[in-house]
Amino acid sequence: MTDFEAQVLADLSVLKNQMGTLLGDGNSGRIASIEGRVGRHEQSLQRARGFAVASGALFTLLQLAFEILRRK
Repeated sequence: MTDFEAQVLADLSVLKNQMGTLLGDGNSGRIASIEGRVGRHEQSLQRARGFAVASGALFTLLQLAFEILRRK
């Protein structure tokens, strides 16, 4: 085996180990972990949007009630 072949095999072994870490070797890898974190972040963002819409609607109804009471 030449030095070049040995170097290629060593690099291939390193690449295989890095892919195993990234994708997982039967267990969740780093990509699955990142996907989970992104999913939780999106869920939190949707909750925040819902809270903002509900708060805006409540504030609008309160403002309307004050305006109606002020005109009487």
